[in-house]
Amino acid sequence: MNKYLLEMNDISKEFTGVKALSDVNFKVEEGEIHCLIGENGAGKSTLMKVLSGVYPYGTYTGDIVFDGAVQQFNKISDSVNTGIAIIYQELALFPDLTVYENIFAGNEVKLGGFIDWNRTIVEAQKLLKKVKLNVNPDTLVRDLSVGKRQLVEIAKALSKDVKLLILDEPTAALNEDDSENLLELLKDLKKQGITCIMISHKLKEVIHIADKATVLRDGKTICTLDASKGEVSEGIIIKNMVGRAIEDIYPKRLNKSHGESILELQNWSAYDPQLGREVVKDVNLHVKRGEIVGIAGLMGSGRTELALSIFGNAKSYKLEGNLVWDNSLTALKHTKDAIKAGIAYVTEDRKDDGLFLLQDIKSNISAANLGGISTKGIINDNEEIKVAERYHSSLHIKASSLEQLVGNLSGGNQQKVSIGKWLFVGPKLLILDEPTRGIDVGAKFEIYTVMNELIEQGLSIIMISSELGEVLGMSDRVYVMAQGEIKGELQVEDANQEKIMELATQ
Repeated sequence: MNKYLLEMNDISKEFTGVKALSDVNFKVEEGEIHCLIGENGAGKSTLMKVLSGVYPYGTYTGDIVFDGAVQQFNKISDSVNTGIAIIYQELALFPDLTVYENIFAGNEVKLGGFIDWNRTIVEAQKLLKKVKLNVNPDTLVRDLSVGKRQLVEIAKALSKDVKLLILDEPTAALNEDDSENLLELLKDLKKQGITCIMISHKLKEVIHIADKATVLRDGKTICTLDASKGEVSEGIIIKNMVGRAIEDIYPKRLNKSHGESILELQNWSAYDPQLGREVVKDVNLHVKRGEIVGIAGLMGSGRTELALSIFGNAKSYKLEGNLVWDNSLTALKHTKDAIKAGIAYVTEDRKDDGLFLLQDIKSNISAANLGGISTKGIINDNEEIKVAERYHSSLHIKASSLEQLVGNLSGGNQQKVSIGKWLFVGPKLLILDEPTRGIDVGAKFEIYTVMNELIEQGLSIIMISSELGEVLGMSDRVYVMAQGEIKGELQVEDANQEKIMELATQ
C-alpha cells in the first residue's frame, strides 16, 4: 500500500451558522487518481477551498496533513508552494497573452533579475509536449479551443513542480474527444508520479478513471470506494450520493401522445456577419405539442446557433427561410417577440447569460416577466413573493429563503431558478440548452421529472444536449447536427449512440 500524500482529518467549516462541512475525512494515496463526488452542495468545492488556502487556517477545524507534515495554509500561495495546484471549471487564463506567457504567469523564468524569454519559450515547449498539446507557444490563448485551454492550465500547474493536481469538473465544457484526451493525459501524469484529485458529475468518467472515489453528502463523508474491489460502479455511486437507489435516472412518461405541430422551420438558414459564414444551413425541423425533441451533435455543430435564431434572433444573424409558429408564418425579430409568442430559452451558460448571480431568487424568477407582477409599471412585492414561492415549491429549489443570492446556490438549484424564470413567462415551447451541464445525478433526475411534468401539461421542449444518454433517455425524436446542418432525424426507439455519432461526424 502506498503512503498517503494527503490526509484531511475531521474537517468542519461553517458559514453564518450553516455547517458546510461536518467532520469530513478524506485521504488520498500517493500516485493515485482519486475522484471526489457528491451532489451539488455536498461540500466538495468547500473542502477543496480549505485545502488550497482559499479558506485559511483558523476559519475551519481539523487538520490537513500533506506529504507527511501538518499544514497551516493562510493563503493560496502557501498551498501552491507546497506542491498543490487546483484547476477550476472557470479557467484562470489571460486570453490576450500567449501560451508561454500564461504558463509562467506569476512563476516567471528569470536571469539576473530579468525575465529570460528565450528560456521561458523552451521550457513552455517542454511542458506542452508533456501535456500532448501541439501548438506554437506564441499562440494567443483566445485563439485556442476550450479543450486546448484546459491543457494550457495543466501545463501551467506542472511548471510549479506540482505533487497533487486537483481538477474541478475538468470536462464540463469539453466535447467527447477532448474529454477522452484529458482523461488519458491524467493516466499519463499518474505514470509520471503525479497524484490527481478529480471532481466530476460524469459518472462514466469516474468509473473509467478512478482508483478510488470518495462520496460526500450534506457536508459529510459517506464512504470511499475502491475500484480494485469493484466498488466504483454507477449503482453504488448513485446510492451513496443521493441516499437512495435510482433504478432509472430517466423517468418514464405515461402519456406519449403528441398534438399538432407547434413549430416548423422550412429551409432555415442563419448567416453570422461577425464570423462571415453560415452557422445554420437549410434546416428543416418540426416540433409537436407535448413532445421532447432532442438536438444532438458535437460542440460547434450549430445547435446553440439554431436555438438563438429561433429565439428572436438574439445574435442578429441574417436569416433565410420560413418559421411557422402555431400554424402561422411568423417573423420573430427580437427576443421580446419570441417571448410574447410563447417561446422561452434556457441558456447553456446560466452563470453568464441566464441569471443575475448577485440578486436573490425572487428577483431572478420574475426578471423575464416583470409585467406579470406589476401594476401601472410598479412592481408588486407581494406578487413577486407569491410567484417565487410557487416555483420554489414546484421545482423543489433548495435554499434558505427566497432572499438567498442565486450565486450562493448549488449548480442544480441555479438551473432550477433559471427554468422557473422562463416558466413564469408562460411559454408553449421551452428550449433547454444543455439543461443538466455541471449538475449532479440527483438534481438531473429532478430536472428530468420537471420536464416530463411540463410535457404532461401540454408544453413542448427542444433539448440540446452533448450527453447522448440524456438525448436517448428523454427525447421522443432526435435531430443530429453537424456543420450547421441537420444530418439526420431519428425516432428515439430507432436511435442509439452509434447512429447518432455516425451522423454527428459526417
